[in-house]
Amino acid sequence: MKILLTGANGYIGLRLLPQLLELGHHVVCAVRNKNRLSLNKELLDKVEIVELDFLEENEIPSAIKDIDIAYYLIHSMSASTKDFDSQEAEAAKNFNKIMEATMVQQVIYLSGIVNDSNLSKHLKSRKQVEDILYEGNFKLTVLRAAIIVGSGSSSFEIIRDLCEKLPIMITPKWVKTKCQPISIRDVLSFLTGVIGREECYNESFDVGGPDILTYKQMMLQYAEIRELQLYIIDVPVMSPKLSSYWLYFVTSTSYKLALNLVDSMRIEVISQDKRLQEILNIEPISYKEAIELAFYKIEQNQVISSWKDSMSSGRFRKDLNKYIQVPSFGCLKDEQSVKINNPEQVLERIWAIGGLNGWYYGNWLWKFRGYLDKLFGGVGLRRGRTHISEINAGDSLDFWRVLLADKQERRLLLFAEMKVPGEAWLEFEIDADNVLHQTATFRPRGIWGRLYWYTMLPFHYFIFEGMLNKIANGSN
Repeated sequence: MKILLTGANGYIGLRLLPQLLELGHHVVCAVRNKNRLSLNKELLDKVEIVELDFLEENEIPSAIKDIDIAYYLIHSMSASTKDFDSQEAEAAKNFNKIMEATMVQQVIYLSGIVNDSNLSKHLKSRKQVEDILYEGNFKLTVLRAAIIVGSGSSSFEIIRDLCEKLPIMITPKWVKTKCQPISIRDVLSFLTGVIGREECYNESFDVGGPDILTYKQMMLQYAEIRELQLYIIDVPVMSPKLSSYWLYFVTSTSYKLALNLVDSMRIEVISQDKRLQEILNIEPISYKEAIELAFYKIEQNQVISSWKDSMSSGRFRKDLNKYIQVPSFGCLKDEQSVKINNPEQVLERIWAIGGLNGWYYGNWLWKFRGYLDKLFGGVGLRRGRTHISEINAGDSLDFWRVLLADKQERRLLLFAEMKVPGEAWLEFEIDADNVLHQTATFRPRGIWGRLYWYTMLPFHYFIFEGMLNKIANGSN
């Protein structure tokens, strides 16, 4: 079958794509910017890519007119605290219009469990999108899931951050809220299992794992698997805003996502039926098994996608492509270069920068800058990197966003998503004469931008020179 995969660059989309290809389907990936689809060359050669922004008017690409199935995996919760629901509604309406010009038979939508009359804004939005999609000229299949557990998922990473960093927690009362977590493996099985199943047309199904747990129990079970000593003291007071700040400063989540998550965590999300499990003969794995499987993927460096690589996890939401041409007019620069003897090894060190490997020189200064960034509402360093040695355009890399990662051209270009009074780029390039060039470019915004740059100059002098030498010679 020919399948349209919207949200192809998201956490679920990147996990679903290889499975669809393995099942023999012809997949068309819909993304806002095809230059930042985080796929390796092997996968890129197997798919078609179309650019569609469902928040704008679109010309219908010819590649999608003969599709059989479409996945609707578009969510905006982490991008805003105020208007994400109206954006999601607008995107769903535009999607319906686009589908009218295609031959699509079935649309599959991944939603959230909505079985409480007192829904959070997030879950109300999911239900609103579901209602809009039911008005479309196609057969709709809705899968409603609670939190999804897997390597790189926002739920898993937040629990991981909390448990690994805080041996003692004083927690708000929402830690007693019950939910029904489901593993990413089972979500993918359900998503692929409903393809072309007529008994699933125009139906909404709850999907969940076998365990119903409070958030406190989920953290304690995580600690048990990781053999961590964890003490949780829950108190009846802590406002949503304080809870959001707590998640924001301790974990790698953005403040906007934290605020929306806390709003949702007060609502129980428990599956009301097992119809789809029986139709597809799927027996979901337990929460503990899902955690163990996630760590197996992490230890094997097999994390395919992470929510942190979503554009909404950083400072800029769209139009990153316009930053790929580094400006020169009105910019301040730190340019350094060194002759290298082994360009292949140097390139590998460049490609491994950030995350657990750090920045090779003055790591404590990088961490301090990350703490300051987090303090003033930035992303900080906690996003890390998804893979230990692979980088794709669009990936997050600590408080940078990867604009270009071309090993053949031997060039890596990063754009700063930290809080700065201006715009900043960091570029590494090895030229034809095997000279490594390292260039930091800053386009200041007003007088404060220039003051910021000159204040940082003493630190830049040591950090950038030290980093270049460490990358060039590989010494620790």
